[in-house]
Amino acid sequence: MTDVLTLGETMVSVRTARPMRLGGDAHLSIAGSESNVAIGLARLGHDAAWLSAVGNDEPGRLIQRTLRAENVDTTYLRFSDDSFTGFIAFDQPSHDITRVSYHRRGSAASTLTPAEAIAAVATAAPALLHVTGITPALSDTARAATLAAVRTASAAGVQVSLDVNYRGRLWSRADAAVAIRELLPHVDTVFASDDELDLLTDATDPIADLLESVDHVVVTAGGKGAWAHSANGTIHRPALPVTVIDSIGAGDAFVSGYLSATLDRLSLEARLERATTSGAFCVTAYGDWESLPTRDDLTLLAHSQGTALR
Repeated sequence: MTDVLTLGETMVSVRTARPMRLGGDAHLSIAGSESNVAIGLARLGHDAAWLSAVGNDEPGRLIQRTLRAENVDTTYLRFSDDSFTGFIAFDQPSHDITRVSYHRRGSAASTLTPAEAIAAVATAAPALLHVTGITPALSDTARAATLAAVRTASAAGVQVSLDVNYRGRLWSRADAAVAIRELLPHVDTVFASDDELDLLTDATDPIADLLESVDHVVVTAGGKGAWAHSANGTIHRPALPVTVIDSIGAGDAFVSGYLSATLDRLSLEARLERATTSGAFCVTAYGDWESLPTRDDLTLLAHSQGTALR
């Protein structure tokens, strides 16, 4: 049985350390919220599988090869002869600002279907299904696939987690709210930043309202840390004091740590601790997933910065 199944688009990423229009050296890798979470969970010792589609092209092969190298199960990856692999570009107009450009409209991942999602959930039989609010934004069929996945999982007694992960370049807040809210009746744990709660509910007390239908609401606020809300109350965990190099992927790292601790049946306090630790690792280096910790790494941040372990 698979520990975690997730679905969504992974793109080939190109990253430059200065404005891309100036040319120069670039770093080639992959990027995708759901596959970032899958990599994070695999590094922490869990069996993670990923459902998606890529073009039958070299960028698609790079994605498959990278995920396989990170021990992510790509059994449910489809290669499309009719669509291309998505592309994302990161550049830095300033040393502490990262600019993102997407080239993904009509990509292979946007052709995901409900039938594929239902089949993957049934075959993988995961302990946990993780989805984000990005996948429903890709196309009508991807939205239907996401809904089919959470419905199938919930009906089978599988835990379902949802990371809102709003992307303003993909759709409006109004459209996102409609699509994301239709997932909520099938969700056990919701992850949202403090400025995304209005996408989940119009209630004046969004946490109380959400806890009427979901078990846990986890709210992140960057350097202020994170809060886990449940029927038993609220727990806060401050962010770890590390030097931030690149914040891209920090939310996915946080989610992977939290879900890892959930699979290990740890307390809410321990889930937040592993989540904030994983997020701290991610921001200390460039890249969406490259610096995600292994289980043995989790204690390293207890050392003071600049320590040499010999």
